[in-house]
Amino acid sequence: MRIALAGLATSHPYSDARTLARYAELVVWEPDPERLGRFTAEHPSAVVVPTLAEALATGPDGVVLTVPNPGVPDALAAVLETGAACFVNKPAAASRDQLERLDRLPIHDRVMSTSVLRFAPAFAGLTVDPADVQAVRATVRHDVGLWATGYNAWQDTPGEGGGTMVTMGIHGVELLVALLGPDVRLAGAAGARRHYGTLRSEDTGVMALRWGHGVTGTVEVLGVSEGESYSITLHRRDSSETVVIEGGDDPIQGLGYEGTIAAFLDMVKGAPSPVPWTQTRAILDVLVTARESAPPAPPAA
Repeated sequence: MRIALAGLATSHPYSDARTLARYAELVVWEPDPERLGRFTAEHPSAVVVPTLAEALATGPDGVVLTVPNPGVPDALAAVLETGAACFVNKPAAASRDQLERLDRLPIHDRVMSTSVLRFAPAFAGLTVDPADVQAVRATVRHDVGLWATGYNAWQDTPGEGGGTMVTMGIHGVELLVALLGPDVRLAGAAGARRHYGTLRSEDTGVMALRWGHGVTGTVEVLGVSEGESYSITLHRRDSSETVVIEGGDDPIQGLGYEGTIAAFLDMVKGAPSPVPWTQTRAILDVLVTARESAPPAPPAA
């Protein structure tokens, strides 16, 4: 089996490769020499190619696509021409223009884009009947202080990577849509810089959601946090239930990276994506609308 890692623009493909290397020959393309060097130091047997076209020309059985968001539509279009299964690391779009460009692509049922948390053991298998729920809340705790140093500035730029609201907010929206379905719209959003004044986006955000069946939801994004964790709270008439997702001793398993790659490998073998594109499209629309509704606020005094 041959898997192409098309781009290493974030930390995720490095985690993906640690699982993929157990099953497949790896082909890697990444234009940044520092990122590429870090990858090949860990995977010296990976086949390195200089362009995306040459990565796809090796005939991969599957492609993990991780490029800066403005380049996703064109790169995904090239992957789609091969017919290979494709996992697009999150988020697949971070602006209205990017989303509309994705809408013009012939995305088939072996394309998946998702937060890895959907496949975290603490969350996978959780189901809920909307009729039994009054409201839901997702809380995302993931520090974004690295962006405040200028690292990966495109991720922190609202018109490019979407900033904290999109890149971290996707984790909360993803989990809620996985539970309650894609018939959802944004009711409101707000963001603030509470601590990291040099950010291009925000370090704290909130989104209010409403589903067609009437359930309301809240996504809290806390980008100033000493630890990384994610939680879902289901409010019922007589009680509340909270599910917490943490990395534990093995973050690749605990946060869902391993489960995501297992699902991707099933796609490589011919299975459809377990994450319907209708859900992914709904999640991206909520995030893009939140970004449009909540321009970055000035730093707190």
